Parts: sequence; structure tokens; C-alpha cells
Amino acid sequence: MAFPQELLDSDERVIVHLHPHWKTLFFPAIWLLLITILMGSLIAMINISAIQLIVLLVGIGLLCYLVVRPLVYWMTTHFVLTTHRVLTRTGFLHRAGRDIPLARVNDVSFSQTLFERLLGCGTLVVESAGERGQVVLHNIPGAEAVQSRLYRLMEDDAERRAALHHTPPTVSGY
Repeated sequence: MAFPQELLDSDERVIVHLHPHWKTLFFPAIWLLLITILMGSLIAMINISAIQLIVLLVGIGLLCYLVVRPLVYWMTTHFVLTTHRVLTRTGFLHRAGRDIPLARVNDVSFSQTLFERLLGCGTLVVESAGERGQVVLHNIPGAEAVQSRLYRLMEDDAERRAALHHTPPTVSGY
């Protein structure tokens, strides 16, 4: 799913658009299998239609909570790097977002557990010069590569701003 262009400035381009790593959908997939197998088995074994209906309703409720909810969270969580800023957007009913101009990013770091290294994901920490400090982004696919890409974008942005204002480029934090 592409990031909405109406959220971008006229001269801004999306460079990286990510959702959380697929590992966040692993347990919902397991729940989907377990609940549907259990629901189907119980409905097949029970011959009382009222109890079958109760099993069906409980199963649908569990599927909504344990499968659909995490899937919607995954689909509506965006981490976006553009030529001008870092954007995060989360939520479906209750939306939240944060934008950090590249000029205000002081430091970008990542961390990975051994398991995350095997899966190719990690945690990215973006430090900004401002009241709200840092943004911690969990389950970022290719966190190390994203960190490197963000640093290059910071350098490019500093050069772009320097060219606009005819001043030497500076990148804070490095």
C-alpha cells in the first residue's frame, strides 16, 4: 500500500515506506489456524445448534481479537523516510503520527537481538532535537540498512538546505 501523496510537500519524495516486520503477524497466523481447527472440530462434534452458534460466536470474537486486530495494526502502521523528514503513522480508529524533519535528527541507532538478526529486523532509535526527544521504532525490517539510508538522507537534506541558503552543509549528530 503506497503512502498517501497528500501528506507530502510538493518537492518531497518517499524514499522508504515500511510496515512492521512480518514476525508481528506470526502469532496471529498461528491463532487463525488453531481457532479455526478447534471451532470446526467442536461444531462438527456437537449436534445442538444453540451450542454450535455459541461456539461460532466465541470463535469469531477470538478471531477478531487475536487475528484481525493485529493484522489491522500491521496494515495501519507506517514508517516512512522521505527526502525531507521521518514520518510515523499508527492506528485505524485512533490515529497517531509523528514527523521529524531530517534537519532536526541528531542521532540514529539500531539494535538487534540474535533472533532479530536471524529474521532481518530490529529496533531503530531516532533522536531529534526537540521537546519529545527520541522515537523508538520496533520491528523495523532491515533496521541496519534503514539506519544507513536515513543517515545518507540527512546528508542529502543538509546539502539541499545549504544550496537553498548558500551556506556550507552540516549534519547534526555525526
